[in-house]
Amino acid sequence: MAEFRLRPAERNDFPSIRSLIHTVGINPTGLNWRRFIVAVSIQGELLGCGQIKPHSDGLLELASIAVAENARGAGIARAIIESLLNRETTRPLYLMCRAELETLYNKFAFQIVLVGEMPPYFRRIHHIANIINLKSQPEDRLIVMRLEW
Repeated sequence: MAEFRLRPAERNDFPSIRSLIHTVGINPTGLNWRRFIVAVSIQGELLGCGQIKPHSDGLLELASIAVAENARGAGIARAIIESLLNRETTRPLYLMCRAELETLYNKFAFQIVLVGEMPPYFRRIHHIANIINLKSQPEDRLIVMRLEW
C-alpha cells in the first residue's frame, strides 16, 4: 500500500496534474492548479489529484479525480474526495463520471441526476458524451451526479 500525504497543489505540480489527467483519460478542461488537492508519496511523486471546479452559472463540480495506476487501492481517491468535500461545503455539488464509478460516489451521498433535472451545462455534456459513446458498454457511459445538503 502506498504511503501518501495530501496537500494543496503548487504551481510546479501543474505539469504532473495535467499529465495524470491525460493518462487516465478524463476531461482536461478547466484545470487550474490553485483549486487542486494532490496526494504525494513520501518521495514527493504525484499519486493523485482532484479539484472543485466552479462554473460560470455559479454551480460547483467535483472534478479531475485521478489516481496513478500504480497507486490505486491505497485509499487515495477517497482521501482526496473527503478533503475536497470538507473544504467546500456549498451544495449542491455536481460531478460527471463513468457509470461504473456510481457506487464509489454513492458512498459520499452523491445521487444520479435524471437528464430532465440536469443544469444546462451538464445536460449538454451528457448528451454529447453519450452520442460519442453510443456503442460503448453501459458501465462506460457518462452519468451526472449531485450531492445535496
